[in-house]
Amino acid sequence: MSKVITPMEQDYSQWYNDLVLRSGLADYSAVRGCMVIKPYGYRLWENMRDVLDKMFKDTGHVNAYFPLFVPKSLFEAEEKNAEGFAKECAVVTHYRLKNDPANPGKLMVDPEARLEEELVVRPTSEAIIWNTYKGWIQSYRDLPILVNQWANVVRWEMRTRLFLRTAEFLWQEGHTAHATEQEAREEAAKMLEVYADFVENYMALPVVKGVKSESERFAGAVDTLCIEALMQDGKALQAGTSHFLGQNFAKAFDVKFSDSNNKLEYVWATSWGVSTRLIGALVMAHSDNQGLVLPPKIAPLQVVIVPIYKGDEQLAAITDTLKPIISQLKDLGISVKYDDSEHTRPGWKFAEYELQGVPVRMAIGARDLANGVAEIARRDTKEKMTVNLDGIAFYIKTLLDEIQLHLFEKAKNFRAAHTTEANNWDEFVSILDGKGGFVSAHWDGTADTEEKIKDLAKATIRCIPLDAKEEAGTCILTGKPSSKRVLFARAY
Repeated sequence: MSKVITPMEQDYSQWYNDLVLRSGLADYSAVRGCMVIKPYGYRLWENMRDVLDKMFKDTGHVNAYFPLFVPKSLFEAEEKNAEGFAKECAVVTHYRLKNDPANPGKLMVDPEARLEEELVVRPTSEAIIWNTYKGWIQSYRDLPILVNQWANVVRWEMRTRLFLRTAEFLWQEGHTAHATEQEAREEAAKMLEVYADFVENYMALPVVKGVKSESERFAGAVDTLCIEALMQDGKALQAGTSHFLGQNFAKAFDVKFSDSNNKLEYVWATSWGVSTRLIGALVMAHSDNQGLVLPPKIAPLQVVIVPIYKGDEQLAAITDTLKPIISQLKDLGISVKYDDSEHTRPGWKFAEYELQGVPVRMAIGARDLANGVAEIARRDTKEKMTVNLDGIAFYIKTLLDEIQLHLFEKAKNFRAAHTTEANNWDEFVSILDGKGGFVSAHWDGTADTEEKIKDLAKATIRCIPLDAKEEAGTCILTGKPSSKRVLFARAY
């Protein structure tokens, strides 16, 4: 396959697809709308998952696993949730195949094997989990329950894009149960902070923390908190959500507890999740026309070392010199690969590791060895430096930290340059059609106006920022009074 990548300036969508495929993150599958996450992409997901998993456990959460299948009657119990996901559900109706008598060697669904009740393939797990919690919770002493699940879900999509929108994807979903409203609200806010911490400090991607409008709220939630990020094409991407569910699911599944006064109360709930969509965000936020650009903290491979040699004697001398350096790098917690493979030339290796977004490349030849130096190239700026071999492991560790910070600052500056205030409709549309990005504008607070703006400008309210200032103004569409600005954008 050709490694040529369509320039993002020419066709951003094709650039993204080319990059995901040719960098080895993912591939298309035989199942329409589903993807294969290739080993390199899965290593990236594992790194992200491992960091998040520790963050969850550090905040008192534990992992569990619940069934993939949800009986339709359970799924229907919380009406808003069921209605919100109904059109995306895959449904199992039969449990067996049999040989097709009309087509030898082929199979057919056995009409005698119809299920008594259809099973929904989980699009989200609130229903099956809250039905389970009913048996776990009797007293306030059983609370809180702080459970997270790493799983796959299915949301049937007609228009798909690798990582960003697929029929099946990987994610985590936290589901917590609490004795009081305040405790549940604090949990939802805390997990939003965990997500923001991860995305900013590990993915090097600045986010806006906010509340979704009622129309954009998770089906079945009282409030939905979110983090929103900006991609290089000026479109927004929802990077994570944390929902305060109130008592909606507790009432739907009759989950009550006896409080300290022996009074029965409904349980308060939250749910929160991020998915492999974050990989798509990572690609679109940092990468360039040469390939991936990955933040060192979660890159599958942080350093690659390429020896340049003629003959076994030169290779042996370079290898002997590098062994203790490689050992030092590993002791510093840095993932490193020494690529002394003979079947490809150094130039090909350089291009391949650039495509894969390896943050630091080190090259060393016989002349470098004689001078006690090596060439260091950083992926983010493509800058090359000649560095003394003495202390080079610590130099690389510092450089990785610099790259991590540089990627964050670059993305933060881009967001700042593409966050614009609009005070009337013409300004609003002009910004969206021109430089794009976040548009900070007044909205009259009604769902009708929100829907009209969406239809007319193809832009949605991404969030009402948590730090939004009270400010008297008028709605950009209706001219009605407004007390604060919200963030609009065209989005994935």
